[in-house]
Amino acid sequence: MRVVLLFLTSLTLLTGCQSAYYAAMEQVGVHKRDIMVDRVEDAASAQQEAQTQFNDALEALTALTQFDGGELQAAYDTVNKHYQKSEAAVTQVRDRIDALDAVAQALFSEWDEELALYTNPRLKRESAQRLRATQAEYQRLYDAMQRAERTMTPVLNTLQDNRLYLKHNLNARAIGALQGEFKNLAGDIDRAIADMQRAIQASDRFIQTLN
Repeated sequence: MRVVLLFLTSLTLLTGCQSAYYAAMEQVGVHKRDIMVDRVEDAASAQQEAQTQFNDALEALTALTQFDGGELQAAYDTVNKHYQKSEAAVTQVRDRIDALDAVAQALFSEWDEELALYTNPRLKRESAQRLRATQAEYQRLYDAMQRAERTMTPVLNTLQDNRLYLKHNLNARAIGALQGEFKNLAGDIDRAIADMQRAIQASDRFIQTLN
């Protein structure tokens, strides 16, 4: 199913039509709820990758501040590589949150519209209650992901500031000038990772409600 999902996702990116994508997926037996579960998992996976990249970037910067000889350019290149990976990881988190929200809103809209098709009042009432409960749980998940995403921004900004400063001032004095920055950066990364971890836990809870 993952192969089919990847193919049809690529097709959707080319056509730019989400409704056509969902319709095509339903033709092969994959419904919005299935897509939603996959996208929750993808968003959680992207946040785990961002955690790893932030830690790697911090380690590279910390190693540079402890530099005691050798090729400064090579040390800077390592820092720059980890910044680029961190930036890509954050972009991926944002993209996957957006993709998740797109299918969530499509699912909830369809669910709400189909309530009018019920002829059994009890079943309609129970379905409406389940919809409201699912929407509430999703909102908690989405808010957690948004909080985590917002804490990534100052980390990425600080990484970029340090990278740019080192790029144009690649000497021992510049490295020493940045040493005081790393305590704040480490704190920002710790907060971002904690928020991401809470979002990942919210993802697990949400998937349980869908199943």
